[in-house]
Amino acid sequence: MAFLLAIPGPALAGFDEGMAAAKGGNYRAAYEIWRPLATAGDIRAQYNLAVLYDRGFGVPQDYAEAAKWFLVAAEGGHLDAQANLGTLYANGWGVARDDVLAHMWLNLAVSGAQGRKFRRGLTRRRDDVAQRLTPEQILEAQRLAREWRPKAS
Repeated sequence: MAFLLAIPGPALAGFDEGMAAAKGGNYRAAYEIWRPLATAGDIRAQYNLAVLYDRGFGVPQDYAEAAKWFLVAAEGGHLDAQANLGTLYANGWGVARDDVLAHMWLNLAVSGAQGRKFRRGLTRRRDDVAQRLTPEQILEAQRLAREWRPKAS
């Protein structure tokens, strides 16, 4: 919490204030609150910043910027960011299409998913990607997922 005291302006507002702004439709205010928090390493702010860019809420839609923030949050272990990043890699939105990385991120999301319906949807997405891979590529994606460890933010 001490790092927030050194950051001027909207960053002094907390993550929850950003959520309240977004829920009220004031996505620009949410962006102004979450941007410094995301830069300072708040994984929830990183994920939500990615969503703003992905959907064009409060900022111009920018899949590359969304992918950048999804990656940072996914590397920190954010499950929804992993699922979104896997989908971005599978579709090539803001990133070069890479089915091995898509499979890896979706596999990580499946392994952490809570709830049968959510897990089933992610499994279906991962299996759709797997249909485009060779057996060797699937093994590589599985190896990457097994060896993956979250990065400290």
